[in-house]
Amino acid sequence: MEAVAIGVPAAIAMGLAFGAGPCNVACLPYLGPVFTAAGAEANSGWRIMLPFSLGRCTGYALLGLVAGGMGQVLVQMLDSAPVHLLLGAATVLLGLLLLRRRSTGAACGGGGHQVGTGLQIHGSALFLMGAGMALNPCLPLTTLLLAAASTGSAVTGLALGAAFGAGAVIIPALIFGLGVAHLAGQLRQHLGSPQRLEQVSALLLVGLGAMTALGWMTP
Repeated sequence: MEAVAIGVPAAIAMGLAFGAGPCNVACLPYLGPVFTAAGAEANSGWRIMLPFSLGRCTGYALLGLVAGGMGQVLVQMLDSAPVHLLLGAATVLLGLLLLRRRSTGAACGGGGHQVGTGLQIHGSALFLMGAGMALNPCLPLTTLLLAAASTGSAVTGLALGAAFGAGAVIIPALIFGLGVAHLAGQLRQHLGSPQRLEQVSALLLVGLGAMTALGWMTP
């Protein structure tokens, strides 16, 4: 693929187009169980989406920075590097933390304080999950990195990556922070055993993360 010259506004537009389409499909298997397990905190979806989105933006910005400094070598490295390991490991970690929170909450009588502090504890894992999602190559990202590489400037590459990331996270943040959070809350209300649902969601994350790390599933 030949490099194309794009500016910051075009990078934002590319990110918006990506975030409005395939990104939501790719994020759903990873974020869906998180919102389901969040329970009463699901109505504060920003607590989940903020660290996840910051991780994605940081990942895109750093990729743009490196592409601007290294040239097209980075694009070739991403195609062969096991970048799925970061996303898989972060997903497994988040699932294990949710299981640990569930067992701790049960031991303490299932109090609301455990749920309230749980999302804060998992913020770093959500950030890593977002960064891992950003590292997975796709056509829009490859186009952006080739454009950053053609500039020969790490600073310009950083700006392009950050602009793409900002555009890419806006629509998913709204969809997941409002729509998916509401649906997850309704799901918990209509099921008889929210504790079991949280446990199943955490186990799904562990299994999904393991399959991602092994390369059996890609976002």
